Amino acid sequence: MKIFLIRRRYVAILAVLALIAGIFYVVTYPNSVSAAADTRQLPIYCVERDEKICSISFDAAWGNEDTQTLIDILAKYNVKTTFFVVGDWVDKYPESVKALHDAGHEIMSHSNHHDHYNSLTGDQIVADVTASNEKIAAVTGVTPTLIRCPYGEYDDHVISAIRSMDMEPIQWDVDLLTTPSNRCAAAV
Repeated sequence: MKIFLIRRRYVAILAVLALIAGIFYVVTYPNSVSAAADTRQLPIYCVERDEKICSISFDAAWGNEDTQTLIDILAKYNVKTTFFVVGDWVDKYPESVKALHDAGHEIMSHSNHHDHYNSLTGDQIVADVTASNEKIAAVTGVTPTLIRCPYGEYDDHVISAIRSMDMEPIQWDVDLLTTPSNRCAAAV
Protein backbone atom coordinates (compact mmCIF):
# COMPACT_ATOMS: atom_id res chain seq x y z
CA MET A 1 0.00 0.00 0.00
CA LYS A 2 1.38 3.38 -1.02
CA ILE A 3 0.59 6.63 0.70
CA PHE A 4 0.96 9.86 -1.20
CA LEU A 5 1.69 13.05 0.63
CA ILE A 6 0.78 16.30 -1.07
CA ARG A 7 2.43 19.46 0.05
CA ARG A 8 0.29 22.42 1.10
CA ARG A 9 1.76 24.43 -1.71
CA TYR A 10 0.33 22.03 -4.33
CA VAL A 11 -3.05 21.97 -2.59
CA ALA A 12 -3.11 25.77 -2.66
CA ILE A 13 -2.21 25.81 -6.36
CA LEU A 14 -4.96 23.27 -7.15
CA ALA A 15 -7.48 25.33 -5.15
CA VAL A 16 -6.52 28.50 -7.04
CA LEU A 17 -6.81 26.69 -10.40
CA ALA A 18 -10.23 25.35 -9.40
CA LEU A 19 -11.31 28.85 -8.38
CA ILE A 20 -10.11 30.31 -11.70
CA ALA A 21 -11.94 27.57 -13.60
CA GLY A 22 -15.09 28.27 -11.58
CA ILE A 23 -14.92 32.00 -12.27
CA PHE A 24 -14.32 31.34 -15.97
CA TYR A 25 -17.35 29.03 -16.04
CA VAL A 26 -19.61 31.56 -14.30
CA VAL A 27 -18.50 34.39 -16.58
CA THR A 28 -18.86 32.45 -19.85
CA TYR A 29 -21.88 30.24 -18.99
CA PRO A 30 -24.59 32.84 -19.78
CA ASN A 31 -23.05 33.41 -23.22
CA SER A 32 -23.05 29.72 -24.01
CA VAL A 33 -26.66 29.39 -22.85
CA SER A 34 -27.63 32.44 -24.90
CA ALA A 35 -25.96 31.01 -27.99
CA ALA A 36 -27.80 27.70 -27.52
CA ALA A 37 -31.11 29.51 -26.93
CA ASP A 38 -30.63 31.50 -30.13
CA THR A 39 -30.66 28.31 -32.17
CA ARG A 40 -33.72 26.79 -30.49
CA GLN A 41 -37.06 27.90 -31.86
CA LEU A 42 -39.56 29.04 -29.27
CA PRO A 43 -43.21 30.07 -29.37
CA ILE A 44 -44.31 33.48 -28.20
CA TYR A 45 -44.78 33.41 -24.43
CA CYS A 46 -45.02 37.08 -23.64
CA VAL A 47 -44.92 40.40 -25.44
CA GLU A 48 -43.38 43.20 -23.43
CA ARG A 49 -45.43 46.39 -23.51
CA ASP A 50 -45.09 49.80 -21.87
CA GLU A 51 -48.69 49.62 -20.64
CA LYS A 52 -49.74 47.22 -17.92
CA ILE A 53 -51.79 44.77 -19.97
CA CYS A 54 -52.79 41.18 -19.43
CA SER A 55 -53.70 38.93 -22.35
CA ILE A 56 -56.25 36.29 -21.50
CA SER A 57 -56.82 33.24 -23.66
CA PHE A 58 -58.95 30.15 -23.49
CA ASP A 59 -58.55 26.75 -25.07
CA ALA A 60 -61.76 25.18 -26.39
CA ALA A 61 -61.43 21.48 -27.05
CA TRP A 62 -64.24 19.74 -25.21
CA GLY A 63 -67.68 20.85 -23.99
CA ASN A 64 -69.44 24.14 -24.64
CA GLU A 65 -71.83 24.29 -21.70
CA ASP A 66 -70.18 27.43 -20.24
CA THR A 67 -69.57 29.30 -23.48
CA GLN A 68 -72.53 31.70 -23.28
CA THR A 69 -71.92 32.39 -19.59
CA LEU A 70 -68.31 33.19 -20.40
CA ILE A 71 -69.34 35.48 -23.26
CA ASP A 72 -71.71 37.30 -20.90
CA ILE A 73 -69.09 37.72 -18.15
CA LEU A 74 -66.49 39.01 -20.60
CA ALA A 75 -69.03 41.44 -22.10
CA LYS A 76 -69.99 42.71 -18.63
CA TYR A 77 -66.38 43.78 -18.04
CA ASN A 78 -65.74 44.80 -21.66
CA VAL A 79 -62.97 42.20 -22.01
CA LYS A 80 -61.87 40.82 -25.36
CA THR A 81 -59.81 37.66 -25.45
CA THR A 82 -58.46 34.97 -27.72
CA PHE A 83 -60.06 31.55 -27.94
CA PHE A 84 -57.84 28.79 -29.29
CA VAL A 85 -60.30 26.25 -30.65
CA VAL A 86 -59.83 22.69 -31.87
CA GLY A 87 -61.27 21.85 -35.31
CA ASP A 88 -63.28 18.98 -33.82
CA TRP A 89 -64.84 21.51 -31.40
CA VAL A 90 -65.73 23.74 -34.35
CA ASP A 91 -67.45 20.75 -35.99
CA LYS A 92 -69.48 20.03 -32.84
CA TYR A 93 -70.25 23.59 -31.77
CA PRO A 94 -70.18 25.96 -34.78
CA GLU A 95 -72.82 28.13 -33.10
CA SER A 96 -70.49 28.65 -30.12
CA VAL A 97 -67.60 29.59 -32.42
CA LYS A 98 -69.85 32.07 -34.22
CA ALA A 99 -71.12 33.50 -30.91
CA LEU A 100 -67.55 34.02 -29.67
CA HIS A 101 -66.57 35.68 -32.94
CA ASP A 102 -69.71 37.83 -33.04
CA ALA A 103 -68.97 38.98 -29.47
CA GLY A 104 -65.66 40.37 -30.75
CA HIS A 105 -63.31 37.70 -29.51
CA GLU A 106 -60.41 36.43 -31.56
CA ILE A 107 -60.74 32.82 -32.73
CA MET A 108 -57.45 31.05 -33.39
CA SER A 109 -56.33 27.45 -33.88
CA HIS A 110 -55.61 24.86 -31.22
CA SER A 111 -55.13 22.09 -33.84
CA ASN A 112 -57.70 19.98 -35.63
CA HIS A 113 -57.80 16.88 -33.41
CA HIS A 114 -55.68 17.84 -30.35
CA ASP A 115 -52.91 15.41 -31.31
CA HIS A 116 -49.43 15.34 -29.81
CA TYR A 117 -47.54 17.48 -32.35
CA ASN A 118 -44.11 16.34 -31.18
CA SER A 119 -44.93 12.88 -32.53
CA LEU A 120 -46.15 14.11 -35.94
CA THR A 121 -44.12 14.94 -39.03
CA GLY A 122 -43.95 18.51 -40.30
CA ASP A 123 -46.31 17.62 -43.16
CA GLN A 124 -48.82 16.08 -40.74
CA ILE A 125 -48.72 19.20 -38.57
CA VAL A 126 -49.28 21.46 -41.58
CA ALA A 127 -52.22 19.30 -42.74
CA ASP A 128 -53.75 19.31 -39.24
CA VAL A 129 -53.42 23.07 -38.80
CA THR A 130 -54.72 23.73 -42.31
CA ALA A 131 -57.84 21.64 -41.63
CA SER A 132 -58.44 23.51 -38.38
CA ASN A 133 -57.92 26.90 -40.03
CA GLU A 134 -60.35 26.05 -42.82
CA LYS A 135 -63.06 25.08 -40.33
CA ILE A 136 -62.56 28.27 -38.31
CA ALA A 137 -62.56 30.45 -41.45
CA ALA A 138 -65.74 28.78 -42.69
CA VAL A 139 -67.58 29.86 -39.52
CA THR A 140 -65.93 33.22 -38.77
CA GLY A 141 -64.71 34.43 -42.16
CA VAL A 142 -61.24 34.91 -40.63
CA THR A 143 -58.29 32.58 -41.17
CA PRO A 144 -56.25 32.12 -37.97
CA THR A 145 -52.71 33.49 -37.80
CA LEU A 146 -51.94 32.09 -34.35
CA ILE A 147 -51.94 28.60 -32.90
CA ARG A 148 -51.56 27.16 -29.44
CA CYS A 149 -50.04 23.71 -29.72
CA PRO A 150 -52.02 20.92 -28.05
CA TYR A 151 -50.78 19.99 -24.57
CA GLY A 152 -48.32 22.88 -24.79
CA GLU A 153 -45.95 20.53 -26.62
CA TYR A 154 -43.50 21.85 -29.15
CA ASP A 155 -39.98 21.38 -30.43
CA ASP A 156 -38.01 22.88 -33.30
CA HIS A 157 -39.75 20.79 -35.97
CA VAL A 158 -43.21 21.77 -34.66
CA ILE A 159 -42.35 25.48 -34.57
CA SER A 160 -40.78 25.28 -38.06
CA ALA A 161 -43.86 23.60 -39.51
CA ILE A 162 -46.15 26.23 -38.00
CA ARG A 163 -44.00 29.16 -39.09
CA SER A 164 -43.80 27.69 -42.62
CA MET A 165 -47.53 28.50 -42.77
CA ASP A 166 -46.90 32.15 -41.79
CA MET A 167 -48.46 31.49 -38.40
CA GLU A 168 -47.06 32.14 -34.94
CA PRO A 169 -47.20 29.60 -32.13
CA ILE A 170 -48.44 31.06 -28.85
CA GLN A 171 -47.76 29.57 -25.45
CA TRP A 172 -49.18 30.61 -22.12
CA ASP A 173 -47.03 32.44 -19.62
CA VAL A 174 -49.17 31.57 -16.61
CA ASP A 175 -51.80 28.87 -16.21
CA LEU A 176 -54.46 30.37 -13.96
CA LEU A 177 -55.87 26.94 -13.20
CA THR A 178 -52.66 26.05 -11.35
CA THR A 179 -50.66 29.25 -10.76
CA PRO A 180 -52.43 32.51 -9.92
CA SER A 181 -50.15 35.40 -10.82
CA ASN A 182 -49.99 38.83 -12.38
CA ARG A 183 -47.56 37.91 -15.16
CA CYS A 184 -47.80 38.78 -18.85
CA ALA A 185 -50.23 36.29 -20.41
CA ALA A 186 -52.65 33.87 -18.90
CA ALA A 187 -54.36 30.77 -20.21
CA VAL A 188 -57.49 29.26 -18.80
